[in-house]
Amino acid sequence: MSTYCQDHMEKFKLYCSFHACPCCEKCCSDKHKECRDMKPLSDVVAQVKSSAWVQLLDKDLKDVKESFEEIIKYLKSRVNTCKFQKIQAFAKIQYMKNSIDELFNKLEKEIKYDLEYKHSELESEMNTLLLQLEQRANQINQLQSDFSQMTQHATELQMYVGLKEIEKTTSKAAQYIDDLKRGDNLKENNLQVIITPSVHSIVKYVKSFGDIHIHTRPSPLQVNAGREDQAQFLVPTYPGFDLIKPSMLRTLSIPDDKKCIHIGACRILPDSTYLILNNQDKKSQLWLFNNDGTFKKEVIGKLPGSSTDTCFVRNNTVAVTLGSANQIVLVDIEKKKVIKKIKISHDCYGVASDGQILVISSSEKSTIVNLDDIKRGTKDTKGTVKLINLKQTDNAMAKNEKDKQKNNSTHDTT
Repeated sequence: MSTYCQDHMEKFKLYCSFHACPCCEKCCSDKHKECRDMKPLSDVVAQVKSSAWVQLLDKDLKDVKESFEEIIKYLKSRVNTCKFQKIQAFAKIQYMKNSIDELFNKLEKEIKYDLEYKHSELESEMNTLLLQLEQRANQINQLQSDFSQMTQHATELQMYVGLKEIEKTTSKAAQYIDDLKRGDNLKENNLQVIITPSVHSIVKYVKSFGDIHIHTRPSPLQVNAGREDQAQFLVPTYPGFDLIKPSMLRTLSIPDDKKCIHIGACRILPDSTYLILNNQDKKSQLWLFNNDGTFKKEVIGKLPGSSTDTCFVRNNTVAVTLGSANQIVLVDIEKKKVIKKIKISHDCYGVASDGQILVISSSEKSTIVNLDDIKRGTKDTKGTVKLINLKQTDNAMAKNEKDKQKNNSTHDTT
């Protein structure tokens, strides 16, 4: 709130309408030497406390305060929502883990039961066979003992009868052993567990239980952040055209070999260079001039047809209309060549661009061309465009104006 200039340490006496700031006398020859609309500061701040600006600023402060309160309330609700979402996510993870545990516990129980059942079957079969073999082995042992006693004490007849019986029993035992060897009873039955491939794949390939994503969407919060032109309310009403005093800023120097010209358009480019459209003898040229007004280069020496207007598009690109040829060309200033041709359905007289679209006008129609669509097209592009009938637009505007006048005649306005 200091009333002194921090750069020159002098009291503010003037006001620059262009920069919307107070100035001291030295500022006029320093930072504001190009500014034309300088006013006495006393005239600007007179009765400022009772001006509408105070009421507007008071309203802006209230709006901004309410906006902060709404945003804080909204963010607090979002914090609680995030906590609830975290609890839900934990519950979902735990539910999935419990489901997996229940499934694997069930599968584990089933495979263990199957293991016990098959082991019991194998053990029972082997124990039964083992019992039979032990009984037959005991029988052979008894025969061997009887054979030893018989050879010592039996008569010749007893010996003959006994040998017959022993031979018969031994033959049966040998046949039994041969049958065992040829059968399946002596094959090795080994217990082995084979884990399902899907279970193996879980261990091998599953590296994460899941992912945590933060899904972003536009905020539904609508707040009033105040006006963007608050500083301008300090400036009095702009003067009328009769009070504006133009002054010469720059003169372009045309080379001697280019004196015969017909200027169709002149544009100041973002780098402060000047672009001249020369339309002479049914051929058009683009010339570029430096900031000091000296000739820099010829961008295009000859364009087809009669050009009527040009405008800056973006980067190093400008658009040039080709009149009755119903065509617009995009020219790269640095490369000095036509990079795109756009055909439309009517004459091309005026052209303007905001870097995103082209607006091409004739006496009755205007065409809007999306530059992004043109960028994806071929060199000769017939754009999908939107046509505006200017006569219909003028009729609609005239009708609206009549309605306004009719309303003004029946109602008092302040």
